[in-house]
Amino acid sequence: MALRSVFDGGALRAELESAGISPNFVPLIWKYVLQVPGCDLGNVPSLPSAAYPILRSKFRPFTSSLSAAIDSKDHLTTKLLITLQNGNSVEAVIMRYDTRLGKYNGKPRPGGPRSTLCVSSQVGCKMGCKFCATGTMGFKNNLSTGEIVEQLVYASRFTNIRNVVFMGMGEPLNNYAALVEAIHIMTGFPFQISPKRITVSTVGIIHAINKLPGDLPNVNLAVSLHAPDQDVRCHIMPAARAFPIGKLMDALQTYQKNTQQKIFIEYIMLDGVNDLELHAHQLGKLLETFHVVVNLIPFNPIGSSSSFKTSSEQSVTRFQKVLRGVYNIRTTIRQEMGQDISGACGQLVVNLSEQRSTGGATLLTDIEDLHI
Repeated sequence: MALRSVFDGGALRAELESAGISPNFVPLIWKYVLQVPGCDLGNVPSLPSAAYPILRSKFRPFTSSLSAAIDSKDHLTTKLLITLQNGNSVEAVIMRYDTRLGKYNGKPRPGGPRSTLCVSSQVGCKMGCKFCATGTMGFKNNLSTGEIVEQLVYASRFTNIRNVVFMGMGEPLNNYAALVEAIHIMTGFPFQISPKRITVSTVGIIHAINKLPGDLPNVNLAVSLHAPDQDVRCHIMPAARAFPIGKLMDALQTYQKNTQQKIFIEYIMLDGVNDLELHAHQLGKLLETFHVVVNLIPFNPIGSSSSFKTSSEQSVTRFQKVLRGVYNIRTTIRQEMGQDISGACGQLVVNLSEQRSTGGATLLTDIEDLHI
């Protein structure tokens, strides 16, 4: 039987509790593993004696391994290739920002360097979005809670991670239980990342969106909408057939009423497909009653077989002007990072047969800038 990651919190707590050991020791175990990465779990100090045989026989500090770390030329992006216990691989991407270089309302912003980690929740993806390289892999398997958290542990060795976004490989809400548990671990001791600095992205899994306010309060929601009407959405996102746009909007209205939080709308710009002025007006009318930030994403090539082309700068700017000027919707244009290491949005794919990295992922403009 494969050993579990010590960061599989539910399993670890259950084993300890079955032996009459308080679950309060769990965060102390995690803290030690973070401080001593190559540790023997039998050396974790100050545990009840009954805990040690459980740790040695059923758990490992890590069930994955960091196989490679690739830096972009500007050193702002680092792509991590992580090999899982079953031999499959996923990627996580670190993106570095310096808030002092940006402005808000024409004024310099306070602060300094900070890093965002884009994590994967599955190997491959079932959604099959035609503009995303991960969809070409098909679905391989869900990540365990421990495998999700271990991405954060590896990234923390490179830099202090301030924000986490679930925008890597996979549809996070299709791995709901592991997602929820992983975020609870990330927001607790010893990681202590604020829930307000964690963002979960989804194509629109309605039943899971309905559960989010109760299970993950204060965590941000990003919806990969990518089209303002059902026909276009189904054309580029086949999974959208199961989530009609009208029902999705109803679910988002309820979500926003319950949380009072803004929703981030992801919109990839595909030349001649969804980037016309007509589409901008349709999107504006769809979203004008919501408190949202629309993020326009330049399409990144995913191979010679793709039939899509990147929208021109003029089309993107015109689209933004309609949303801002006519509908007063806050709209940003994503600043791409890591393209020289295939670390840009939609390029995340791992060639499992050759066990090498051929893709990556990235985030929008620094997520914290959108919270103001």
